[in-house]
Amino acid sequence: MIKKIGIVANIEKEKSVEYTFRLREWSTQKGVEVLLDEEIARKMGESAGLERKKLASHVDLLVVLGGDGTLLRTVRFVSEYDIPIVGVNLGEFGFLTEVNLNEMYSALELILKGEYKTEKRIMLDISLHLQAETIRQESILNDVVITRGNLSRILDLETTLDGGYLTTFRADGIIISTPTGSTAYSLSAGGPIIFPEEDSFIINPICPHTLTNRPIIIPDGVEIKVILWTKEQGATVTLDGQLSYTMKSGDSMIIKKSRYVTNLVSSPHRDYMEILRTKLGWGGSPSGTGRS
Repeated sequence: MIKKIGIVANIEKEKSVEYTFRLREWSTQKGVEVLLDEEIARKMGESAGLERKKLASHVDLLVVLGGDGTLLRTVRFVSEYDIPIVGVNLGEFGFLTEVNLNEMYSALELILKGEYKTEKRIMLDISLHLQAETIRQESILNDVVITRGNLSRILDLETTLDGGYLTTFRADGIIISTPTGSTAYSLSAGGPIIFPEEDSFIINPICPHTLTNRPIIIPDGVEIKVILWTKEQGATVTLDGQLSYTMKSGDSMIIKKSRYVTNLVSSPHRDYMEILRTKLGWGGSPSGTGRS
């Protein structure tokens, strides 16, 4: 039973204050208590907002107003809490923010009645080891990317699976993605689309020097280690397209399945196939598409 909801909003989006205010009013009329993230609360001139981790610990449902980037950023803060998250896109609907703004109230009406389902999306735990010291650990939903940045030469990326040598990719970089992230950068780099509830990861080299280096789908229980070998400095690590670090030759990264999952509430109005067709511009209809 949902008695409290938390609202996180992208304060850079036009009318985010207005939409937050309206959603709070509507929810209150439904007898649901509403708590706000501290950023949108300040934007609204209020002082009762909560830091995101604390917000997640106090509510039964988290509503994220923004785009896929806003949802990815929110997930990093609240991943340790087993809380359902519904994404409402303030522009066109996304792969993660499945609910359109014009259907927000009809979707939430069903959700508050308990007429919804969630998808458990696996996450990645990233340990970044620079100069033999672990300097950063993060849990992310989409992908980790190593790219050559401003380097003119390709990167040598030694890759092992559970300690066993796979290969050394000579490429512009490498993408390691969850099924959720398969429709992000990995897709642009020629990777496969994997349905989001599958238990697997993608290792996808970017513009490999050896054309036989192709994307690989591996079980999600495998631990991946990547060591950068290059005489030049400046290779860049990016997590979910939002956090960025610099690696030097000999630095390494360990990627494995996180113990956390992201519980995304599915849109009551469309399924994943419709999202794929719309976002990727696939044509066709259920009938009338056969060859004559």
